[in-house]
Amino acid sequence: LLLLEHDIPIIMSLCTDILKTGRNIFLCLVVLTLTIRYVYHRWFKMRFADNIPGPKGWPFIGSALDFRGSPSDMLSKLCQYLQSSSVVNVWVGPKQYIFLTDPRDVEVILGSNVHINKSSEYDLFKPWLGNGLLISNGEKWRSDRKLIAPTFHLNVLKNFVEFFNANSREVVERLRNVKTNTFDCHDYMSETTLEMLLETVMGVNKRTQGERAYKYVRAVMKMCSILHSRHFKMWLTPDWVFKLSKYGRIQKEMLHIIHGLSNKVVTNKILEWGNFAKFSKKSSITAEIPGEKKRVAFLGLLVEVSQNENLITSQEIRDQVDTIMFEGHDTTTSAASFFLSLMAAHPDIQNKVARELYEIFGDSARPATFSDTLEMKYLERCLLETLRLYPPVPFIARKINEPVKLVSGDYILPPGCTVVVAPIMIHRREDIYPNPNQYNPDNFLPERSSSRNYYAFVPFSAGPRNCIGRKYALLQLKILLSTIMRNFHVRSHLTEKDFRLQGDVILKRAEGFQMSLEPRIN
Repeated sequence: LLLLEHDIPIIMSLCTDILKTGRNIFLCLVVLTLTIRYVYHRWFKMRFADNIPGPKGWPFIGSALDFRGSPSDMLSKLCQYLQSSSVVNVWVGPKQYIFLTDPRDVEVILGSNVHINKSSEYDLFKPWLGNGLLISNGEKWRSDRKLIAPTFHLNVLKNFVEFFNANSREVVERLRNVKTNTFDCHDYMSETTLEMLLETVMGVNKRTQGERAYKYVRAVMKMCSILHSRHFKMWLTPDWVFKLSKYGRIQKEMLHIIHGLSNKVVTNKILEWGNFAKFSKKSSITAEIPGEKKRVAFLGLLVEVSQNENLITSQEIRDQVDTIMFEGHDTTTSAASFFLSLMAAHPDIQNKVARELYEIFGDSARPATFSDTLEMKYLERCLLETLRLYPPVPFIARKINEPVKLVSGDYILPPGCTVVVAPIMIHRREDIYPNPNQYNPDNFLPERSSSRNYYAFVPFSAGPRNCIGRKYALLQLKILLSTIMRNFHVRSHLTEKDFRLQGDVILKRAEGFQMSLEPRIN
């Protein structure tokens, strides 16, 4: 016993040393395994892409250090890379990104029915959007797209014109009450586009919902801001780090508000449909007029399909509604804000827009009709030119699961890489657009547009996975912007050269969209 007592400390010490040694060996094996895995994957991808130009970067971190600084600095650095070649290979940590700016190569990716899977970067949206149309892949995406497409039919959109008009007139009144000489128009555009979406997508009237609708609008705006932060603050990318941060706590609060309203509205709409079906012999809540839809929101049409054909659950309906609310808000806000900034920077073009609107409306203050929007030829060209120079979504990312041969050169994209289509660079190619950095609405004269490669202008993406709400967005923007332009001269002391762009999810101006307004007297 005495011997045993004497030996116990020695035995314990020996066991501790063995455990430490074992732990060290385990850690070494883990590090070695990860290193081998990294080297293998890097070698495998480089074997395909070793002839694709791009910065060499450092082992393990790639070119990550080049993307330090503000979002504006990061975008500027990336655009510098993309000026060197139409295909650029960039490593950020273990991830390989291959950027494309040649329309022929873009068609290979966006025009494909195979390369439709979104990249892992879109996973950041899942807590908000679930498995909605933006994020879903494969057969799930194909099924959802087929189901949702009819809800954006032109005959449905025509019924939204009065909502667009009412909200446009309201923002004009808010703008009349701006007290400062200069102001940032972005928040005004953001709030207005969200209010339009509330009515046309969810069937929610902010007047009847009151405080709940106001909180929802603010929560969506805040969520968009958080998502932007996660894209340029790389340390927030891991979920466990994000959840411990202040952003994670705020996101939880905002999602409680957003999902609270969307769940409530979806549930009520399903109950409403059930009551309708119980007491009506009709099998549809649409109007009797052939080819015309009754004035019913996107949500109402989805609920009808779900209940008649049992193709979608209430959770899936909410995911799709939340997705449309996100996709239709930030992008339209960016487009409207850049359009007004460009009108201020180019008063001669602004005057041409005003003359066209006067030819359509004269001195009348009547709201715009759908037919009026078809007459806004010059305003439309100005809007498309805005989307060319300042596409709301500057980068479109896809995950490639098989080797892909490009058209522009002897390049093969390796499976597992993320392919990034860059509208912000495609739209400024000198071989496609003469004087590409000059704001020129005549780039979209019919004869010029028809002679260009279809994939040379992709602000709404293109191919099978293009933006399902393209017609909705253009109609909404025409009515909103024409209403503002009929009421105000837009002024700014800044020129286009003063714009400092920043882009992560959505393109914006780093300094904000500062301008002033003068009432227009015809």
